[in-house]
Amino acid sequence: MVKIRLRRMGSKKNPFYRIVVADSRYPRNGRFIEEIGTYDPLQEPSAVKVDAERAQAWIKTGAQPTETVKALLKKANAI
Repeated sequence: MVKIRLRRMGSKKNPFYRIVVADSRYPRNGRFIEEIGTYDPLQEPSAVKVDAERAQAWIKTGAQPTETVKALLKKANAI
């Protein structure tokens, strides 16, 4: 199954995430199909940048966002 999920980047104690579309069998920071946005929880307020058009296209084709990504997409008005 294809999922829309977070991929952790950044150094220790300094997280930065990319929102990616990946097969559920791939490891968290492993291979992915497409990058559709970023999430920086350390900024005040936290910064979410998403390509809403691509996110909608992937959801229409059956990709399932994780709970966290679903909340981030709603915050960014992408769904």
